[in-house]
Amino acid sequence: MRLILGSGSPRRKELLGVLGVVPDAICPPDIDEDPHKSELPRPYCERVAREKALAIEAAPDDVILSADTTVALGRRIMGKPADAGQAAEFLLALAGRRHRVITAVAVRKGDQLWQRSVESHVKMKRLSDVELNAYLATDDWRGKAGGYSIQGPAGAFIPWISGSHSAIVGLPLAETAQLLTAAGWPVWRGA
Repeated sequence: MRLILGSGSPRRKELLGVLGVVPDAICPPDIDEDPHKSELPRPYCERVAREKALAIEAAPDDVILSADTTVALGRRIMGKPADAGQAAEFLLALAGRRHRVITAVAVRKGDQLWQRSVESHVKMKRLSDVELNAYLATDDWRGKAGGYSIQGPAGAFIPWISGSHSAIVGLPLAETAQLLTAAGWPVWRGA
């Protein structure tokens, strides 16, 4: 039995390490992550996490863990920005407002699939032009849903959260531990 992490995110690998879990393989799946027409943020995030888990080839007794994190402002899904201009657009829309960060986790073993999603609420402060431009220059926005990461420099823009900090980073620890245990993967064995 092997554990396959279906994500190339170094943050997810680090968070698994907090649970004493070290993946045997890292295989980021290549799937279409574009939202479907009129798809709402939470169902979108759950679908993408599920599709990632199903896209990975594995032996019947291997455990596959995949996840997806989405930033949502109302019904609007803010994925990974294509460029600095789109990152600025996302950050300006989020600045001074509360938004949701949804992380869905899917664990698959053979034909069985376990899934959970966690929704947290985040408030970003209003950003000055100097703050916005300095942040964009860090390139920390690249590959980050909504154009920011709470564990990076943009953490200075987040005065308030409600929910799971680890889910906002990209992997809700309590729910992930429960899913891995359900699939028969021993959490804490490497701690």
